[in-house]
Amino acid sequence: MIDVSKPFIPDISVYNKYLERIWDKAWLTNNGPLVIELESKLKHFLQIPNLLYVTNGTIALQLAIKALGLKGQIITTPFSYVATTSTIVWEGCEPVFVDINPHDFNIDVAKIEAAITPQTSAILATHVYGNPCDIEAIDHIAKKHNLKVIYDGAHCFGTLYKGKSIFAYGDVSTTSFHTTKIFHTVEGGAVFAHDPEVLKAMSFMRNFGHNGRVDFVGVGINAKNSELHAAFGLANFEHIDTILARRKAQFGLYVKILNAHGGTKLTVNPNADYNCSYFPLLFDNEKQLEKSLDELALHGIVPRRYFYPSLSTLPYVKKYHTPIADNLASRVLCLPLYHDLRNEDIEQVCNALLLTQQKYPALSI
Repeated sequence: MIDVSKPFIPDISVYNKYLERIWDKAWLTNNGPLVIELESKLKHFLQIPNLLYVTNGTIALQLAIKALGLKGQIITTPFSYVATTSTIVWEGCEPVFVDINPHDFNIDVAKIEAAITPQTSAILATHVYGNPCDIEAIDHIAKKHNLKVIYDGAHCFGTLYKGKSIFAYGDVSTTSFHTTKIFHTVEGGAVFAHDPEVLKAMSFMRNFGHNGRVDFVGVGINAKNSELHAAFGLANFEHIDTILARRKAQFGLYVKILNAHGGTKLTVNPNADYNCSYFPLLFDNEKQLEKSLDELALHGIVPRRYFYPSLSTLPYVKKYHTPIADNLASRVLCLPLYHDLRNEDIEQVCNALLLTQQKYPALSI
């Protein structure tokens, strides 16, 4: 079977090297030496000084909203993973959906200002599939209306924007180190803050609000991660350059084969060095997508409808008119893409798609 995703697994001897250090110190959690080492290596690799390693990407968003003191309405995208929206609701704010750009799949910056009200406190935008939003336009709007900006960069590890890590933008950026991501720590995530004071606030919040053993500076939660997860991250990090290079080569092979047959795909921001985290394929209509799913299944290939459905259809949010996101969500399919995926596997996926095109000539890929 060719699944949509498969985690990168380092050699067990490399992981054991870090486990032995954990066993020697009997320090399993509470910001131990491996967590600190991972944070240090990430800061150096990403060239971002203000970073915290946390439990997951969802907690990262919660910390961002809490640390920035957001209330009322938060403008966001309907085309993202559910955590982008559910976190807003969880933190007692109201998500206000703005439709997306049909080319880059990110929030349509031309429609943001019309959604701003006196209750708006922030913009929470997702860099969809790791492809950067129109950062300058969002920054301009936020400054004009005195709004905070959070970027959900769950898919973005390794993406650069104008030569800098994508995580260097916004008041707070977040990412996920979940096992499905291009760099992972099994479970995990990170927050990045432009203002060191905001990062300091999130540091306290990450550890129940503790300031030492007996003092507390405010409300907090348990957003720490363990030494075991940090160890896995450090083992994976030894291969990060190879992982990123391989992903770009795989993405390029998909492009080469499918573009020869009229392939339609994500329009990548021209100012980005894209990490090629996902390979989304856009079909003419949902029926053709479903026929392709059936054909791929016959060949043991399991892609993913990602993101589906549109978040504006969730049962616990106010309904907004987002026709582009709703339509695109019904037509997009993410193809298998992971480190161990062989070139012949990619060719098999493409051949199955092309076979569907032959059976149903109206299919556009």
